Amino acid sequence: MSIAEPQFEELFREVILDHYRRPRNAGELAAPTHQAEGVNPVCGDEVTLHLEVVDDEVTDVAFSGQGCSISQSSTSMMTAQIRGMKIDQVNELIGHFEAQLMHGGDPHPALGDLESLQGVAKFPVRIKCALLGWKVLREGLGLQENDT
Repeated sequence: MSIAEPQFEELFREVILDHYRRPRNAGELAAPTHQAEGVNPVCGDEVTLHLEVVDDEVTDVAFSGQGCSISQSSTSMMTAQIRGMKIDQVNELIGHFEAQLMHGGDPHPALGDLESLQGVAKFPVRIKCALLGWKVLREGLGLQENDT
């Protein structure tokens, strides 16, 4: 599928705006097992991530922050996608998302709504916005960077 097709661009814009206006998993967890925060110094976007990990599985997740629609919607979509995943699956998902943005390849089926951020690859300055929550996730779970 080519994201240049107008009907897909409009659909993707709507998905991004929906997650920005009505973020999933917004807030904090009372007793997270993992927590991390990050800031994009270029634009000031902020994300704080709270995770509950039990038996190597993300059982609950919440985030707070402020910033542009790209950083906040990307983090919202990410939290919706990772709940219930094993840590190794989360690490794979991070790799798929980074590959989509940094190499402009076709999105992996595991990305779900995250495919809507594929167009960000055309705007290098916005890639850091889309990746902010993911960098915080990697840090919070103590994961190594993928070779993408």
